[in-house]
Amino acid sequence: MKTFTSSAALDRLPRQFFASLVADVSRVAAQGHDIINLGQGNPDRPTPEHIVEALERAGRDPLNHRYPPFRGFDYLKEAAAEFYRREYQVELHPEKEIAILFGGKSGLIEVAQCLLNPGDVALVPDPGYPDYESGIELAGGRIQPMPLLAENGFLPDYEAIPPEALQLAKLMFLNYPNNPTGATASSAFMAETASFAQRHDLCVVHDFAYGAIGFDGVKPPSFLQAPGAKETGIEIYTLSKTYNMAGWRVAFAAGNPSVIAMLNLLQDHLHVSLFGAVQAAAAEALTGPQYGVAELVARYESRRNLLVEGLRGIGWDVPAPTGSFFAWLPVPAGHNSTSFASLLLRQAHIAVAPGVGFGAHGEGYVRVGLLTEDDRLLEAVRRIGRLGLF
Repeated sequence: MKTFTSSAALDRLPRQFFASLVADVSRVAAQGHDIINLGQGNPDRPTPEHIVEALERAGRDPLNHRYPPFRGFDYLKEAAAEFYRREYQVELHPEKEIAILFGGKSGLIEVAQCLLNPGDVALVPDPGYPDYESGIELAGGRIQPMPLLAENGFLPDYEAIPPEALQLAKLMFLNYPNNPTGATASSAFMAETASFAQRHDLCVVHDFAYGAIGFDGVKPPSFLQAPGAKETGIEIYTLSKTYNMAGWRVAFAAGNPSVIAMLNLLQDHLHVSLFGAVQAAAAEALTGPQYGVAELVARYESRRNLLVEGLRGIGWDVPAPTGSFFAWLPVPAGHNSTSFASLLLRQAHIAVAPGVGFGAHGEGYVRVGLLTEDDRLLEAVRRIGRLGLF
């Protein structure tokens, strides 16, 4: 059978680090072991019932059995604008400043293709979500890592960016609350970012996937709340985390009209928008009852407290995340992130994500998801304690 040669763009794509992690977990599970999987980022709670009911009603509407408008139904864009007005006091023009996306991941990959030419530089957090790199590589761009260090609260130091890279940079990715570190950013940092982007002619893409998930009574700010933010970038908001709609693949971009127009244009050539019933359910999520969101955040905060207190109780000095549904835990002496993750899987039958999979500056940490019930988290603590590492 003839084997065809892939394009240069496909050859540039990074190796999917976590595919090998999944394979390792599956192999150990196949041996009959009870695996506590804390390595994934897949919400474990069901979508709220009123959203599911909206999908069911819309699924029976013959209008939704036809192709939807290329750029999505107006009512969903209006719902997104209403959501930002209610939650963040940000005014958005539904048609000019909002683009419907097939999930946040696709938007993050598409925006690099909209803005970068071969050789252009994108500033990327390290550690960070691996698919930022995917979009940049497909566009032929170059990556300039922005180290996220504990001593800086896992915020980038803009003064440390090499001037020669900054001169070629057109795009900057940010993500707060942060995956994988669980760090949050202040309104002052968002304002500093908008000002920095204005001075250096950068487009900021703020990945606000965990926007609803802040702890200790602190609501994470939106980048679009910062003065000048809409002049300097966009924010991508997915419904996956806020409403437990990961499998629904629905999100939206909001902000700078020129970037929104580019996303819409590219998507005109890729898609014919989302299934109408999914759009109806998404509008219900954004504008309907919100009590489930507060309950969800309280659940993650309770799990965070349980895990952190338990790990500290066995002698592991771990920090408490301030947002997202991840904890970022330093590995014990004598290990790197990969060897420690392997040890936990082989000897404790616990899966965690090695920090190096998120970038070079993720080395020395593992990422743990707060995405399983209390009893499983406590069992994970007991298993780790029995290893006698601390």
